[in-house]
Amino acid sequence: MTDKKPHRRPIRSYVVRAGRMTAAQQRALDELLPIYGIARDDQPIDFVSAFGRDAPVYLEVGFGMGQSLLEIARKHPQHNYLGLEVHPPGVGHLLYQIEELGLNNLRVINQDATEILQQRIPDQSLDGLYLFFPDPWHKKKHHKRRIVRPAFVAQVARILKPGGLFHIATDWGDYAEHILEVMQTTSVFESVSPADFSDRDDRPVTKYEQRALRLGHRIYDLLYRKIN
Repeated sequence: MTDKKPHRRPIRSYVVRAGRMTAAQQRALDELLPIYGIARDDQPIDFVSAFGRDAPVYLEVGFGMGQSLLEIARKHPQHNYLGLEVHPPGVGHLLYQIEELGLNNLRVINQDATEILQQRIPDQSLDGLYLFFPDPWHKKKHHKRRIVRPAFVAQVARILKPGGLFHIATDWGDYAEHILEVMQTTSVFESVSPADFSDRDDRPVTKYEQRALRLGHRIYDLLYRKIN
């Protein structure tokens, strides 16, 4: 008789929080996700079909309440934007704002980003990927949960076009150093800046960032281009 191997749960880079859902957020999920969301499927996403046009596509992993993504999409109507977020209140909030502003260049997926990147984003289909203020998992025993690891960077390299932008921001110094170490192990990306850290580019300032600054945290932006 063969012993069964124990089933290992995947290491998640997030914790599902039971955040309070407002009536407006719930309505947005119920009524607007079918309009501005991309339905669950196991097939690669056809971006031309999803957006109704052919345009450069930028993706944000873990958009929180969607403040940065909303502002970037509003400022660049010539581009298409896709946001991935696992927490329903944030998804509902962003959907509500999309409707308020009448944006047609922003789509949302309410699923685990790692699964979407692995299964549904075609090779070399994105012009940029944003990862703004991911959970730092600052305790040493939790560092294995940090999303920026070699396997994740390899996924990003697969789905970005040559010359595509990979923009990371964090307010934790040790996480910034960790990101530098991980990115230095790959030959697929090069830093946009000659220094370790870059200017913020056109990344909007979020409420989270404002709070971090009030607490005296330094903001670290790391911008990379895919070489080939």
